Amino acid sequence: MQNQGEVAERFNRSREQLRAMATRMLGSADEADDAVQETWLRASRTDSSSILNMAGWLTTLLARVCLEMLRTRQRRAHAHADPVEDERTAVASGAPHPEDQFEWAESVGLALLVVLDRLGPAERIAFVLHDLFGLPFEEIATVVERTPVATKKLASRARHRVRGAPTVSGEELTRRYAIVERFLAASRAGDVEALVSVLAPGVVRRADPLVLRAGAATEVHGAHRVIEETRLHTDRARFARVALVDGVPGAVIAPMGKLLLAIRLKFDGDHITEIDVIADPLRLRDLRLAAAGL
Repeated sequence: MQNQGEVAERFNRSREQLRAMATRMLGSADEADDAVQETWLRASRTDSSSILNMAGWLTTLLARVCLEMLRTRQRRAHAHADPVEDERTAVASGAPHPEDQFEWAESVGLALLVVLDRLGPAERIAFVLHDLFGLPFEEIATVVERTPVATKKLASRARHRVRGAPTVSGEELTRRYAIVERFLAASRAGDVEALVSVLAPGVVRRADPLVLRAGAATEVHGAHRVIEETRLHTDRARFARVALVDGVPGAVIAPMGKLLLAIRLKFDGDHITEIDVIADPLRLRDLRLAAAGL
C-alpha cells in the first residue's frame, strides 16, 4: 500500500525523467515544469494503494497532462485573430534568449522541435513516448484513447513526417548534409575562406522581404555579395540547424525550437548554387520539413 510519503519519494526519483519526457512532448522548458507540477498534484490527490508500477503510472499521468496542454495550445492557435502578424512580429523582433534556455533547446534538438511542432497532439505524444523513450504501444494507447493498433499507426505516421522523404539517398545525402554543416559553421563564424569553399562563384540568394534589412535586395548574385551579407547575420546563424527542406538538405533557424526561417538550397557537386531564405509564414507552413539524421 502506497502512503503519501512513499508516493512523494517515488515521484522525486522520477522527476528528471518525467521532465525530460515533458520537454519533448511540449517543446518548452517552462511548460514542461508546469506539466511535471500538475502531474504531482494529480498523483498526490489520487488513491495509489492498488498501483503496482508507480513509475509507469506517473508516466501515464504526465502524458495525459501533456496531451491536454497540446490540445489547448492547438485550440488557441486556431482561434488566434492574426497568426501571420504574430509570426511576423516574432521574426522582426529578433529578441535574444537567455543562455540557459538556448542550451536547453539545443540539448533537445532545435530542428526536431520544429518538426514535432507540426504534428498533431496525439501523433506527437505517440512518437515521443515510443520512439524517443521506448514505451510500448499498449501503455501509450491508454493515454491517447485509441487501440494499440491505432496508436502504432499514429506513431508510424509521425515517424514518417519527422524523418521525411529525401529526394536523394545514400552517399549523396550524407555529402549534402556535410556541405550544409560546413556552410552553417562558416556562417556562424563569419569565416570568409570557409564560405568561399562551399559557395559556387555564381551563387544566387533569394529571400522574402520580411527577413531583409530595409532597402536590401530580394535577390543577390555572386559569392562575394552573398558572403558580405552572410557575415552580417552571424547572430541569426547561431540558431540555424541542418534539416530536410522539401526533401533536400537545408536548414531551419529556430530560436528555442520555434521556426522563424527556413533555408532551401540547391547544389552542384560540392557547392551551393542557390539559397532561398523563407520567412513568410504562409510559405513556411507549406514547406515539408524533417529532422536530419533520424
